[in-house]
Amino acid sequence: MRQLNKRWLNPAMLYLAGRPHWYASRVEHVGRRSGRPYATPVVAVPVEGGLVIPLPYGPDVDWCRNLRAAGGGTVVRKGRRHTVSAPVVVPADEIEPLLSAFWRRSTRPYRFESWLRVSTTGRQGIPAA
Repeated sequence: MRQLNKRWLNPAMLYLAGRPHWYASRVEHVGRRSGRPYATPVVAVPVEGGLVIPLPYGPDVDWCRNLRAAGGGTVVRKGRRHTVSAPVVVPADEIEPLLSAFWRRSTRPYRFESWLRVSTTGRQGIPAA
């Protein structure tokens, strides 16, 4: 399933990810070894001081490792570009109290073990080009 998402679903989702009326966000990051820019569709949930992103395949996925190695990147969410920093993997039980009732109900059935928490820095909500 992971390879199916990486090869087929993610490229299709990237077309819509980050747009104003779409649920998926877009994480823009730089490869750890290649230095090439990449983008990955994710679900980014706003919390106080930043965003949290569920990690359904765990913290060892490329985009998460790239973001952590670089110390941050960009998240495009709801048509707005956010510079993010201080990425840290956090256990789900620490994230759940930060979520709104809607997001707690929506994500509980998936039983995510961990989430990536990022801080939003600088001018936020810059319209995405």
